Amino acid sequence: MKDKQYPLYQEALEHESCGVGAIVDLSGKSTHRTVDQALSIVERLAHRAGSDALGTTGDGVGIMTNLPHALFSAWAREEGIVLDNPGDYGVGMFFLPEDEVGTENIRRIFEQLASSEGLTVLGWRNVPCHPAQLGAGARRTMPCIRQCFLNRPASIAAGADFDRRLYILRRVFEKQDTDTYICSLSSKTIVYKGMMLVSQLRSFYDDLQDVRYTSQMALVHSRFSTNTFPSWSKAHPQRMLLHNGEINTIRGNHDRMKAREETMRSPVLGDEMRRVLPVVVDGGSDSQMLDNTLEFLHMNGFPLSLAGMILLPEPWQGLKHFSPWRDLYRYYATMMEPWDGPAAILYSDGDTVCASLDRNGLRPLRCALTDDRRLILSSEAGVLFEENAHILRRWKLKSGDVLEANLSTGELLESEALKTRYAQAQPYADWMRHLIHLHDLPTAQHTEEITDEARRVKLCKAFHYTQEDMQNILLPMAKNGAEPIVSMGADEPIAALSKTHPSLFDYFRQRFAQVTNPPIDALREEIKTDCSIYIGDDGNLLTGGPRRC
Repeated sequence: MKDKQYPLYQEALEHESCGVGAIVDLSGKSTHRTVDQALSIVERLAHRAGSDALGTTGDGVGIMTNLPHALFSAWAREEGIVLDNPGDYGVGMFFLPEDEVGTENIRRIFEQLASSEGLTVLGWRNVPCHPAQLGAGARRTMPCIRQCFLNRPASIAAGADFDRRLYILRRVFEKQDTDTYICSLSSKTIVYKGMMLVSQLRSFYDDLQDVRYTSQMALVHSRFSTNTFPSWSKAHPQRMLLHNGEINTIRGNHDRMKAREETMRSPVLGDEMRRVLPVVVDGGSDSQMLDNTLEFLHMNGFPLSLAGMILLPEPWQGLKHFSPWRDLYRYYATMMEPWDGPAAILYSDGDTVCASLDRNGLRPLRCALTDDRRLILSSEAGVLFEENAHILRRWKLKSGDVLEANLSTGELLESEALKTRYAQAQPYADWMRHLIHLHDLPTAQHTEEITDEARRVKLCKAFHYTQEDMQNILLPMAKNGAEPIVSMGADEPIAALSKTHPSLFDYFRQRFAQVTNPPIDALREEIKTDCSIYIGDDGNLLTGGPRRC
């Protein structure tokens, strides 16, 4: 898809390299200190955030926390609204159209849909914020920001069942083709975000400065979009996930998810399954598509950390046969392809906070644990240097690692313990004994045909195979049974400018995010320069200068 005003811009080529962070209180306390420290983390990730050439409009920044019950209860009392205990109501964070008529129409549509789902809208809250401090580009596209409160009916159990009903409501609403984006709709978590600089998040939203805003966990994200036009909706966190990196296989992941929708069945969603499809929403960024899939798996009963393991698996093919979790990965590999690319993700459902690293380990994720049982996660080391004297342990996630912090029990499970637990939950080894391998299938009887030299030369010309292709690609593949290793990229001219007629096969290429792939050695991460296109405050195109990748 090409923008009419900017025809060189292609949405399908978007990718990004960002900064992520989280702080979790494993002692079970819900405090404003957690929110305050998370905001400090993201403010110190400014080098991983982007802005326009004037430095006034940011690519995006956001925070995900537990619902601040004390703050919302105080507002509800002033409005004459009765909010029940935490978990008995849900809150949606809405980016609505700016015009009042459009906003009222959308509110009416949402309330009607909620009523049809057996949910009652208790009220709408205007989120106090300060647009004047934003850059002109952010103000020009700023939505109307409101929160919607919904009551949990007695017929729906609190927790996962209620959140699943809210998930279905949101997916049905999103199909109405309204000019509205729902940042979050949950009984446990809420997202505050926007197209702003990292230093503006705290001061833009009054709620984040209110001492009544307390949480046991907080996840933050600063966005750096190298080839992407910033927008309010594309700022992170997404509904469950924060993502630093790119999913290079996104087109294949999206197409395969769509292809398997016809045969999807779920004992959890049951007949409601068709109402939430498609799983992956068209037009979203790679992070949004990954978030769609993670949320879908979790809403269908997958534990959150297991869903993360399935989407970002470790390189299990190299594991020894007696590895306790090799068969687990083999089993799920028959159903879900890996979402590959340099990626570090943090994700939460409000009950647990999880972290995963891609199987190549191309994005850093640092971990620290303090003496008062506070877990600090970040794409950088030392983001909360004030806690240095209290840190008991420091470590980092390795390729394919996963981590889970349970907010209810305070238990911290790391990669080996998590994988072993899930591997022992089902008889994966027994299941995999029934797997049919290609080499076990009977070989068709055929007669080898020897082609004479003249015909071989003629066929090579017809299919555009050069002598170089024969020597460097085809013969090594025939001899070794594997593709030869070659350099990335292509330096030959495009078809319209080529002196030779390219083969049809030349158009089949794998896309990857070459611009922002970091060096393998993250400790010596380079300063790279790009020439991405950005929009200035005056609405004109600007060429970005040097920026850290």
